[in-house]
Amino acid sequence: MKNLLYIGNKLSGKGLNTTIIETLSAQFTKEGYRVVAVSGFKNPVLRMLDMLLAVIRYRKSDFVLIDTYSTSGFWFAFSVSQLCRLFGKKYIPILHGGNLPNRLQNNPKLCTMVFGNAYKNVAPSHYLLEAFKKAGFSNLVFIPNTLEIGQYPFLERTELQPKLLWVRAFDAIYNPKMAIDVLSLLQKKFPEAQLCMVGPDRDGSMESCKDYALEKNVAVHFTGRLPKTEWIALAAAYDIFINTTHFDNTPVSVMEAMALGLPVVTTNVGGIPFLLKNNQEAMLVADNDFVGMVDAIVSLIENPQTAKEMARKARIKAESWDWNVVKDQWKNLLS
Repeated sequence: MKNLLYIGNKLSGKGLNTTIIETLSAQFTKEGYRVVAVSGFKNPVLRMLDMLLAVIRYRKSDFVLIDTYSTSGFWFAFSVSQLCRLFGKKYIPILHGGNLPNRLQNNPKLCTMVFGNAYKNVAPSHYLLEAFKKAGFSNLVFIPNTLEIGQYPFLERTELQPKLLWVRAFDAIYNPKMAIDVLSLLQKKFPEAQLCMVGPDRDGSMESCKDYALEKNVAVHFTGRLPKTEWIALAAAYDIFINTTHFDNTPVSVMEAMALGLPVVTTNVGGIPFLLKNNQEAMLVADNDFVGMVDAIVSLIENPQTAKEMARKARIKAESWDWNVVKDQWKNLLS
């Protein structure tokens, strides 16, 4: 069986959310691959060194998988990919950054060095697949992000209450303050409306949100980071999932909400319109349009049958992302 070196941000043990590298590494291991996953250092300098040393230490690996993001995380992928080239290693960037199309435009030479020399580039969304094709890359393969669908019990909601759930890291890029604006406006129609925000603080946004909630005079339940099993259990107490991000690709938390039967209202940024059919599998609104998001939430509450049908369609879509459905695509790539 093949030996894989997987490079990414393995930081759930440092108080951050579980990332793709952790779930996908476990799935590869179950399929019989020998996987080394790096790195668990929170300090970015130490993480970079750990990643580069891993490429040297495990240079006999058959493939190097690289989680690739669009902002500061891009430089991890750039450095690792160039070291792989030096050693003649087959490397596979897994494209996650919702803002990667801008990176392609702004840094075409650097991107060609990374993506043009890759064995394959894995695009988990048609949004990124099309963006990379447009930029002239042909060494592409579409493999969606995956879920283990059995971990997500589907709960059908016959009537919706104005109880909102938000799950993401607190970071300005995910626009968490918008969720508080949504709650504040929603309470004008439904004074009993609630908001629970789940996730670790990445850039100080959690404290800013707490201050903003006080300023808006609304009560928000902040849980901090929760293990996946705990927030899945918590989700049963809420009726609508909101996603407020400025940039996105294929957000796993949205996929998970769909699997659980939570109707989703999300901004239509990045890969979201490629992932979800508006008014069929989710309700999509413009970036930062909290008024539009409230209108969508009210529409779902006042039309429970529509919400129920949407949730069922979303669950069917989520089932297509199950690991047992997707794993053969990975096996073909790594054969």
